Amino acid sequence: MSEERPNNSILVKRLLLTVAGMFAFGFALVPLYDVFCEVTGFNGRTSNEAATYEMVEVDESRTIRVQFLTRNAKGIPWKFEPSIKEVRIHPGETKVVNFLAANPTDADMIAQAIPSVAPAEASLYLNKVECFCFNQQPLAANSDTEMPMQFYVDPDIPDHITTFTLSYTLYDMTANTSAEQLSQLLKTE
Repeated sequence: MSEERPNNSILVKRLLLTVAGMFAFGFALVPLYDVFCEVTGFNGRTSNEAATYEMVEVDESRTIRVQFLTRNAKGIPWKFEPSIKEVRIHPGETKVVNFLAANPTDADMIAQAIPSVAPAEASLYLNKVECFCFNQQPLAANSDTEMPMQFYVDPDIPDHITTFTLSYTLYDMTANTSAEQLSQLLKTE
């Protein structure tokens, strides 16, 4: 009696393809998640691109309260705060809010602000025309600066959203920048 042996090489190839596919999917998860958050506003993420303001009719029958919060990530000694804690804005109206940053250290530094919105649904209706968060911000030692953020709230914002919070977390990017790049950025400041 001869017993047939299954062809293990086909099974091994299928298992290796499955493992390779799972590995590739693992790498794709972060970019896919970022796209998902940007499209849906999930997790309060806002767009990193400037919105184009088109003349829309301002809805003066509604007022939205926008609160501003700032915080520094671990390890960044800057002082970072909004010039005002909140604004009231009619949907469709543009506002400019300045954020103040001070580098109290003896070293030139570069920082990047990452925004988020709560409730997350409101991020779909927040349109930043100009924002310091679009680019890294160089700041010379022992100096300070005002960083503007111009925005408007889309008139299509749902009626149940009457207040939302825009928060920025400031991260130190100095270690990721060469001394030559830092010097060049400070010259163009």
